[in-house]
Amino acid sequence: MTQLFHPTPEPRPPLVFGKLRLASRYLLSPLAGFTNLPFRRIVREIGGVGLATTDLVNARGLIYGSEKTTELIATCPEDRPLSVQIFGADPEMMADAARLLAARGVGSIDINMGCPVNKVTKTGAGASLMCRNDDAVRLVEAVARAVPDLPVTVKMRLGWDDRQLTAPHFARAFEEVGVAAVMIHGRTRQQGFSGTVNLDGIRQVVEAVRSIPVIGNGDVRSIPDAARMFAETGCHGIGIGRGALANPWIFQQLVQWEATGAYDPPGNFDDRMRLLRRQLAFVVELRGPDRAVPFFRKMAHWYLKFMRMTARQRHEFQQAMTLDEVESVLTRIEEIGPHDGDRLATPTEMHIPVPSGPIEHW
Repeated sequence: MTQLFHPTPEPRPPLVFGKLRLASRYLLSPLAGFTNLPFRRIVREIGGVGLATTDLVNARGLIYGSEKTTELIATCPEDRPLSVQIFGADPEMMADAARLLAARGVGSIDINMGCPVNKVTKTGAGASLMCRNDDAVRLVEAVARAVPDLPVTVKMRLGWDDRQLTAPHFARAFEEVGVAAVMIHGRTRQQGFSGTVNLDGIRQVVEAVRSIPVIGNGDVRSIPDAARMFAETGCHGIGIGRGALANPWIFQQLVQWEATGAYDPPGNFDDRMRLLRRQLAFVVELRGPDRAVPFFRKMAHWYLKFMRMTARQRHEFQQAMTLDEVESVLTRIEEIGPHDGDRLATPTEMHIPVPSGPIEHW
């Protein structure tokens, strides 16, 4: 394979969250609707992931054993180490959810303080906690005390808006009550996913803590993006969400780059077809054949787009109702190949659009 080159980063000590030593400093960050077990299994098989985190999980649903929540925390022996991200506004309920997860043997627990979606923030959870200092610290401390043998981390934004950049203060306060690491998405809640990440804001969080790792997050879709994140923020690791949907090989590339300065290109048409089929099989294993097809449509759209299939061919997949129909569509796609005819080419533009419009309507 053609080797791509970029200057290697400065050597860094291993990334450690409490007692949990990670194999790499590159994390699959939580992403609603996507970081489910089938996708986590895919990126783990490719390699390079230091820690993977679930979709955000409602603490109340976890305690009451809702079917949806149970599926969100589904795992398997290969899915290690695993962090489960929980959200809620009640310290006691969050602590109970953490104890339940500890009993299930998870590797780490992450507290969501970054979700900007209105249905989460209006309950007092997610990014809205960044507006309430005492409540937020009390909640985080309750979770950390509930599971003293597990690393507890927090994922948050820089603040609610540009007038309230509270992340440095919170990072320092959370470290004092026992948090093992923080992940910072370099935007405010008001920004949603618009504009670009504020790397200086992430650096301020790095400088605010004494000894815990700070994980930089946001807009990392390539090796140059990661190099810039490290160089301009001083962060200890990098969390990647949408960039991994576009390029599931990115964690492997990052580990190769860190070790040698060289890295393999992402997968071509045939590589992605094999990965698509593999992930679909994992979805069938998790949800059964009847529920697998509608669940996988959203993910399949991105696979086929980056395989350079036409809109018509992508639509054919979306119309398939059964596994037999899906297989028929995939067989035709495999025979036709990409619209430019080059099966060995890799995507030149790998970008997953983010939600747009007023945050209140998300």
